[in-house]
Amino acid sequence: MISIALGEPYHRELSSRLSRLEGLFSSNLLEADLRAAVAREGEKPGGVKDIVAWMNWVYPYRPLTPEFRRVLDVGLLKGSDLWHVACALFMRRKFPDIRFVTTDGRQGEIARSLGFRGL
Repeated sequence: MISIALGEPYHRELSSRLSRLEGLFSSNLLEADLRAAVAREGEKPGGVKDIVAWMNWVYPYRPLTPEFRRVLDVGLLKGSDLWHVACALFMRRKFPDIRFVTTDGRQGEIARSLGFRGL
């Protein structure tokens, strides 16, 4: 999503592919990640406002300790990436076919190891 907000070279293709998905879910940490990146780099075509409007926010109702452990058993991630993957595991209980979309190589590798498909 940050690549869309910053108008990186492949942002149009990514936007198009995401628009074909039935629903987009993300931990609300994404908004902080987006706003920090845009403040640092400057807002471009995809804009934070548009991206935030696309999202269904995930607010876990319990600690994600089991999900954190499961992710960390597969490999190490920085805290924010761990939170995003753990939230996806939390959501997979309700939506078993949920996909994990990221442009971060390590985060994507861990998500695939946990059985998530990408775009």
